[in-house]
Formats: sequence, structure tokens, C-alpha cells
Amino acid sequence: MTTESLDTTVVRIAHADGWLTVCDRESLSPGRGVAALLPDGGQAALFLDRAGVVRAISNRDPFTGAYVLSRGLLGSAGGRPFVASPLLKQRFDLETGVCLDDEEVAVPVYAVRVE
Repeated sequence: MTTESLDTTVVRIAHADGWLTVCDRESLSPGRGVAALLPDGGQAALFLDRAGVVRAISNRDPFTGAYVLSRGLLGSAGGRPFVASPLLKQRFDLETGVCLDDEEVAVPVYAVRVE
């Protein structure tokens, strides 16, 4: 028999027709990303910023095709939170998914709930 704390806070992202639980809130560290495998085979990159806000975008870097955005560096430009790809350093807005270095490129953004 396993025991679970009733006080556990979970992170859910909008996916397909509902909300998918991806991890416990305690699994996220400020300034570091976490990758989550999705049921359709895709991946999401989750980030906890220093203000405690959780955001999620696709983990796939559209410039290289590699699933690495969860390993990128967090920052902000003009008040916009972003993650910089660890490969070619393009910056992706964590609120809109738009590449700050090439606005014609974007990654999907997932709605997030912390419950």
C-alpha cells in the first residue's frame, strides 16, 4: 500500500480534450526546465520562474528539430520571460511562444494549471 499526501500540488497542462497531469509542483526548481512526454509522443518543456509562475511550451527547438528547450536558460527581455535554446541560442517568449529573434517562428504554448 502506498501513501500519498493530500497536500500534494500538481501541475497540469491543457492537452487534447482535457488537462494532463505532468508532475508534482515540488519537481520544479526556479530557473530550470523539465521535459514531459505527452500521450501523442510530443514533449512539453515546463518552467518555474522566480516569481513562482509555471509556464509550458513545446520542448522542440524549431530551428534544429531537437527536443532541448527544457534545458535552455531563462531570462527576460523588455519584461517578457523567455527561454534561450541551448543549441543556437534563439529566445522563445514563454507567454506567446514567438521567437524573439525571428518573429516568423514560434513554438506551441500550453495552458497550465497548478492545483
